[in-house]
Amino acid sequence: MTGVILPMIDRLRRIMLLRYLLASVGALAVDMGTFLALLGMGVLPVMASATGYSLGIVAHWLLSSRAVFTGSVAAERAARTRQKALFVGSALVGLALTTLIVGLGSALGLDSRLAKLIAIAASFTATWLLRKRVVFQ
Repeated sequence: MTGVILPMIDRLRRIMLLRYLLASVGALAVDMGTFLALLGMGVLPVMASATGYSLGIVAHWLLSSRAVFTGSVAAERAARTRQKALFVGSALVGLALTTLIVGLGSALGLDSRLAKLIAIAASFTATWLLRKRVVFQ
């Protein structure tokens, strides 16, 4: 049994999109935890969403650079700084999408948590494509 399961686990570990998805889940936990805590404290949904996403950016860099794109992280200091800047740029695209979708959803009377879920899907897609094709190419 272990002769079948261990190789399958190894193959899954090598699938970059799966690792990225898991890193995103970790960053999302930081994001949503912050978002819901701030909503509970009465912070406006747009501000709560932006703050949660910003903290999620930090978590995502740590997870992505250490567990997802390990073979593509720049070793040289200037190149790594450029890569971090591109990563933050991709995150700002995701933040803009998130803020726009949550803000628009709230303005249209949509529950802010549902708007946040829609924003998560849009942001995940945009940042994955940017990070795979630009940041960690």
